[in-house]
Amino acid sequence: MTGIIQRFLALCLAGLFAAGPAGADNADMIVKADHVVTMDADLSIIDNGAVVIRDGLIIAIGPADAIESDYEADQVLDGDGRVLMPGLVNGHTHAAMTLLRGVADDLALMDWLNNYIFPAEVRFVDSEFVRVGTELACWEMIRGGTTTFVDMYYYPDTIAEVVDACGLRAMISTTVIDQRSPDAENAADSLQKGIAFIERWQGQNDRITPIFGPHANYTLNGEQLAATRDAARPFDAPISIHVSESPFELQYSKDNYGKTSIEMLNDVGFLDGPTIAAHVVWPTEKEIPILVEKEVGVIHNPTSNMKLASGVSPVAKMLAAGVRLGLGTDGTASNNDLDMWEEMRLAALLQKVDSMDPEVLPAADVLRMATIGGARAIGLGDVIGSLEVGKRADLIQVGFDDVHHVPTFDVISHLVYVTDEQDVETVIVDGRVLMKDGTILSVDTERVEKEARAFGARIKNALDERNNAR
Repeated sequence: MTGIIQRFLALCLAGLFAAGPAGADNADMIVKADHVVTMDADLSIIDNGAVVIRDGLIIAIGPADAIESDYEADQVLDGDGRVLMPGLVNGHTHAAMTLLRGVADDLALMDWLNNYIFPAEVRFVDSEFVRVGTELACWEMIRGGTTTFVDMYYYPDTIAEVVDACGLRAMISTTVIDQRSPDAENAADSLQKGIAFIERWQGQNDRITPIFGPHANYTLNGEQLAATRDAARPFDAPISIHVSESPFELQYSKDNYGKTSIEMLNDVGFLDGPTIAAHVVWPTEKEIPILVEKEVGVIHNPTSNMKLASGVSPVAKMLAAGVRLGLGTDGTASNNDLDMWEEMRLAALLQKVDSMDPEVLPAADVLRMATIGGARAIGLGDVIGSLEVGKRADLIQVGFDDVHHVPTFDVISHLVYVTDEQDVETVIVDGRVLMKDGTILSVDTERVEKEARAFGARIKNALDERNNAR
């Protein structure tokens, strides 16, 4: 509802301050491009276009000549050789795990989790680890054009402080898990800390949404999952959770609950509220309609799913059924990067080869999943995800003058099948420029690199000592 009100007010303001005969209207910024890819309902593309920003909102979109005759701005960003589009939405991350990138590769999910990741987290993760790891992740995401992410990790206050400083938009969850973790003793402890986190941050920052992050139905039982939903209701807080990720989870759910994961979550009332379901690799024919009915946002993580051999999610089937679908990278310990352009390409190619149908999941559908589809999946479709008057000014300029973009016959095809993170030139969130012409402005990259390397050396030494002791 807040997003709808913001758009209504912005439309009213745009009308009140529209340029008249007396001269041009004032704005904070005009951003131009050879092509403006709006990602609106009609997938409109404006050639030689521009977007006008005031007070963090988009107040006008149109041909650059008309925009510049109607508006004067304190800052004008040139768009020669560039495409302007909404920022990318990464619907599932564990951002601070950038500091665990590559510590355990080429393993099955449960082996990877139980024997490597969980022990490493208990040993190394503290608030300082989370601060540096999240800063490193924000740097990487800004560099690649991600403007919004959904995070699940420990020390959420530290994550929120980093996001506040770096300028990105994020939904940040407290991890609820029934085992000793870096910041809690058990499920009850982590749930109470999650409630306190939401009380501290809800409504305090327009870019930060505090949420709950119960890990999965194999690290929490039905009663604990239901309790998490009960805790979320008074705040109307969304919940992010791993769902139907692997064959192990399917078998665990059948053995312990007598039903599949999504059915189990539905039966305990867990889906009766805003839910972001990461992975959903193994939904049954009976479960897909539940996802539609409950308006669950599903986040597809193709790289992580492939690397852990979790399976191939039936993305095309879920889209056809009306499931809200977005894309995510997962954490860098299982990906091993935060590159949403790679996720787009792999999502499309994986569905095609799995179905043996090259027409499945075309480029436009994948680009929607990374922008407006992802925004809808996480509950922010009225606020971000497309370039429309009244939405927050979260947008990126992508360079189209490198050799792999010459020539360009179809802009959307090139965005999905050609573009990579090095092509992103400018990143703007809420009207603030976080990167300009490839230079990061909101993160002290020299300091972060130094601190991250120091953490890496400490972790490597500890792992070497462990391996030598065996």
